[in-house]
Amino acid sequence: MTHLPAARRRTTTASAALLLLALAGCASGSAAGSPATTGSSPTAVSSPSATFSPVTLDNCGTTVTVATPPQRVVTIKSTSTEMLLALGLQDSIVGTAFADGPVPTQYAGAAAAIPVLSDKVPGQEALLTSTPDFVYGGWESNFSADGAGDRAALAALGIGTYVSPAACKEPGYQPDPLTFDDVFGEIREVAGIFGVPDRAETLISGQQAQLAAIQMPARATTALWYSSGSDTPYVGAGIGAPQMIMDAVGITNIFESVRDTWTPVGWEQVVAADPDVIVLVDATWNTAAKKIELLEQNPATSQLTAVREHRYLTVPFASTEAGVRNVDAVVSLSQQLAALAPAG
Repeated sequence: MTHLPAARRRTTTASAALLLLALAGCASGSAAGSPATTGSSPTAVSSPSATFSPVTLDNCGTTVTVATPPQRVVTIKSTSTEMLLALGLQDSIVGTAFADGPVPTQYAGAAAAIPVLSDKVPGQEALLTSTPDFVYGGWESNFSADGAGDRAALAALGIGTYVSPAACKEPGYQPDPLTFDDVFGEIREVAGIFGVPDRAETLISGQQAQLAAIQMPARATTALWYSSGSDTPYVGAGIGAPQMIMDAVGITNIFESVRDTWTPVGWEQVVAADPDVIVLVDATWNTAAKKIELLEQNPATSQLTAVREHRYLTVPFASTEAGVRNVDAVVSLSQQLAALAPAG
């Protein structure tokens, strides 16, 4: 995915490499210990040791085998961190990196105790300092030689890896389109890796109930999902999380015919479509307020119906990629839409 600035490139010196090997030995040894313990949480209804079965998965083309529940996990991207927090697995997390924003309020206390390794993708030295036995990444690109390390190299050091299946890019692995069944499938896979399958079912049943309670708009409503960009806007297209969320809200994506997750478009295409509402992704590097300022100052977009009538909906960036916060995004957008006066 390319809707964020690229992670900083990192290099490792020969002397640092020796340190990494030593640290990796510690990480590898930790994997053979007793199953991870979890602290109290709304979903803590089982113990990993009681419910774990060995797992083998085909994850984005990489075989992942887990013989015992990971005990020392590094999470990269908000989606992976929040997945483990939602499953009550905060005590298994020894480091996080590349957060897209603050975690939801209900996880703030647990998250505060977790070390932050980097504000971008951590280099291998930073990663291995935490002596992980498992790394859970939100994107395939998190695992590269100049980032956290490629998956094969980490496996050789005794460190398991897992990528959000929604982020798989190869044909046959990329969801086309992404659905909530895919999101729930990831919840179940992750819960299986950690031996807490009943926590997954509790979480999923609650989210399914929230989706079932969504009220569809009284009238047909078209929408632009504006993620980032100024001269060239980067928008939600037809097969990723934005489309899935808009479908659940009951609004029509003006770029749903584009078979991609996100896509660059021209402002003239947006003007021609004249959407009823604009969904603004609020990110620290490109806030919703900045997007509104751009839309209202641009002579062309200032004449859009949604801009003239201030028909904006906002969603935090961390809930716009496949994960446990997608349902929250649906609920929030539905409520915001209902609060708007009818278009026209």
